Amino acid sequence: MKFFDWLDGRTGYRKIIHEALYENVPGGARWRYVWGSTLTFTLAVQFITGIFLWMAYSPSSQTAWESVYYIQNEMTGGWLLRGIHHFTAQAMTILLVLHLMQVIIDGAYKAPREVNFWFGVALLFLVLGLSLTGYLLPWDQKGYWATKVATNIMALTPIIGPALQKILIGGADYGHHTLTRFFALHAGVLPGLIIVLLVGHIYLFRRHGLTAKEPRRRPDAPFWPDQLLKDAVACLAVLAVIMVFVLKGGAELGAPADPSEPFAAARPEWYFLFLFQLLEYFKGQYGFFDAPIVGALILPGLIMLILVLMPIVGKWRLGHRFNLSFTVALLLGAAMLTAIAVRHDAKDADYNASLRTAHRDSERVKVLARARGIPPSGAAALLREDAFAQGPRIFARNCASCHRYDGHDGLAQVPSDPQSAPDLKGFASREWIAGMLDPARISSSNYFGATKFADGKMAKWVKRNVPKHTAEQQAQMRQIVIALSAEAQLKSQRALDEKDSAEIKAGREFIDGDVACTECHKFHKENEEATAPDLTGYGSRQWMIDFITNPAHERFYGKRSDRMPAYGVEKMLDQKQIEMVVDWLRGDWFEPDTDLVSK
Repeated sequence: MKFFDWLDGRTGYRKIIHEALYENVPGGARWRYVWGSTLTFTLAVQFITGIFLWMAYSPSSQTAWESVYYIQNEMTGGWLLRGIHHFTAQAMTILLVLHLMQVIIDGAYKAPREVNFWFGVALLFLVLGLSLTGYLLPWDQKGYWATKVATNIMALTPIIGPALQKILIGGADYGHHTLTRFFALHAGVLPGLIIVLLVGHIYLFRRHGLTAKEPRRRPDAPFWPDQLLKDAVACLAVLAVIMVFVLKGGAELGAPADPSEPFAAARPEWYFLFLFQLLEYFKGQYGFFDAPIVGALILPGLIMLILVLMPIVGKWRLGHRFNLSFTVALLLGAAMLTAIAVRHDAKDADYNASLRTAHRDSERVKVLARARGIPPSGAAALLREDAFAQGPRIFARNCASCHRYDGHDGLAQVPSDPQSAPDLKGFASREWIAGMLDPARISSSNYFGATKFADGKMAKWVKRNVPKHTAEQQAQMRQIVIALSAEAQLKSQRALDEKDSAEIKAGREFIDGDVACTECHKFHKENEEATAPDLTGYGSRQWMIDFITNPAHERFYGKRSDRMPAYGVEKMLDQKQIEMVVDWLRGDWFEPDTDLVSK
């Protein structure tokens, strides 16, 4: 066509295409030559998906997580776009290692290809830099704390370390400027450097050609069509593997970053995990410097130096064998350290408990965001004001040294302190009260066992009288349990309480009469002789708030209170914290309607 003739006359594109397609491939097409093409392909995928993600991303500490949430859950195809970007970044790391191995095995770093090898090594570190900077951009707990761990390593550098860290994070602490600087590096500086080096890398590759092992078993052949077909198949295979991971689970988005909530499961991505484990072996002091410097800077620095010097080392008689041995040892060592780290984490109770809490928070904040929307203060505020998220944390910090919640501290960990107060899982429910009135259980550790009330008046009465109850009295006790539990107005028992209204009425009469509970307790009537906690509204929200505020109040235990602090009176917890832990214990956290959540 005349148009293409005109275009060729102005640009010479036919010559360029001919040189690209008919480049000589020594020994003919081979699968081992596909790694460079797959890397170029994945880098192009990253640039394309990154640009589209950039269009919806807002890099600030109050909008980063929120914009990623929008991409992941609201934007059409956003989950797919982000998933491809996320898993392609991880695929690139694997492909880089495979490409490096192929180059070293084939001796493609030797003269006259030294500069091209150094360009490739630089590209390796730039791509790893992309992964490191991109990890923070969702501004979730995992990325925030992992980045904090990584940048703290930089501070170990003698003399200039703290200054470098301060420049990178944009101040004395991690926040808005840290995010904007990482985004500038991830979306601007590093991609720009990669493009420059990649152009130089391809130019030098074209200049010197492929390195083939001698003797060649097959004759040389042009790049088109056999090698191009192999490259295309390899690129499609890489994309297929990426899509499997995208469709299987997609890219994770944790709870919004919250510096006030430490994250014990902070780990770098799997391809940096071996460095994290390496640091575990270098602690304390070595002479005049800190031991972590060895694992964080000296050893990695030596490895990088040897890698860079491979073209020079390869000139020696045994240099190529040394380079091969070093590469294999390095990869095996990294794999071994990674496996050790994974195995250690699998057995680490703190790590796994933190992961469970992080997963719960991640799912919870998405429910709240869909149902309530995200406030101007950011998504983290949704969790800070939520009883489901904060209740177990408050319980673990303030109550679990004595109490338990289903045998643990509310966050699925068993405290080192022995249990010395009741287990509050299901407090005031029918099952819980029935257990308290069971002679075999009232003095157990889940009730009064480790308190001074284990042999008190209540425990003695239950142990003395309940075993002697007739069938009629047992039925009365069952109605008393139902009536007393109804005082709590638990959401989980609302339907049962409505159905058993007659038994609740009968049980209230028994509490006030035949069983003589009111000899010690107050129950809906004035009782000046009461010496035990008021049973009016027992276990209700207000009753529990008042009790935690001051258990030594005359309405409760008075001077007989056993060790429990007056959290409200003594300002150990504020009103909002007390309300959140009560709502969590009672199961009164916010639960949107199913049809609302699905929208």
